[in-house]
Amino acid sequence: MTLEATVSMGWVNTVIDAAGRLGVDTETLLAASGIPAEALAWERWPIDHITRLWHGAERCTGDSGFGLKAGAGVRHASLDVVSFALQSAATLREAIMLVQKYQRLISDGGRFQMLPGHRGTWIVYHPRQGRLVFSPHQLEAVLAAVITFSGWLTGADLKPIKVQFSQARLGAQAGYQAVFGCPVEFEQAFSGLLVDNAELDKVLPQADPGLSEMHEQFSAGRLVALGMQGASMPDLRQWLVTQMSQKLPRRRDAARALGVSERTLARRLQGEGLTFNGLLDDVRRQLALEEVSLQRQSLADIAQSLGYAEASTFYRAFQRWTGLPPVRWRKENAG
Repeated sequence: MTLEATVSMGWVNTVIDAAGRLGVDTETLLAASGIPAEALAWERWPIDHITRLWHGAERCTGDSGFGLKAGAGVRHASLDVVSFALQSAATLREAIMLVQKYQRLISDGGRFQMLPGHRGTWIVYHPRQGRLVFSPHQLEAVLAAVITFSGWLTGADLKPIKVQFSQARLGAQAGYQAVFGCPVEFEQAFSGLLVDNAELDKVLPQADPGLSEMHEQFSAGRLVALGMQGASMPDLRQWLVTQMSQKLPRRRDAARALGVSERTLARRLQGEGLTFNGLLDDVRRQLALEEVSLQRQSLADIAQSLGYAEASTFYRAFQRWTGLPPVRWRKENAG
């Protein structure tokens, strides 16, 4: 399934809120970024949109420490439902593994990797940009956010052994020291934080295995739904095939499976020149032709399996599709 890289509105709002704290209102920021106001009502943004937003915020605030401030201001809502799973994790290492697992719920803009060593573990961030080049503030915000959410979980400031960035330094060294509290190096091979293993493996005060399992199940469900949000019409068609039974799948069922609203689903179908009922009818036609030609079931059973309450209704539909009643079509296409 081909999916467009997207980002959650929770992460979008992290940028907007950070700019707001520096005196840049949302309308001004969106205009400077070339993003329409109606984008605020979208479920997720394409990755290039948030890149534009970061560059717009950089220009509007003129603040070389904007990324660090955005990351330090991360809220629970910034991490979507993943934040709930983190709060009941057993250790900080387990929490970061949950971020790795459910990263897409927050953003497709990158992925975390953990590289364990004898004393400490590198928490490395690999950015994934779209057509536009990332703002360097995006990387700084992500690593600062790791410090922020670690503080929520442990109840204390996380002090890495070392932090490094693949990019050049943006602001004063004192700004990095204030956020990370450790040596920070630039223009290195990768961007990441080196954290003491003892800190990562310390049992968290709010660890709750039962809650952790419940929140992880919910996050997993959201991840499946998100995976289908970018589904193409062939993917939707295949879903309809798998759902076909005596009870027909409804548009709201499909929307729920795709993790979108009915309105969004209708808009996507319209963009393909389709309607839900038209696509459903075409799937029924496809299945009907296959089953009638195979001669494995009676026509009455086929009608029932395709959701027709009456066999006569199925016969009329079949004649509309083929120009022939099903009995005659079966004879002419036998063998």
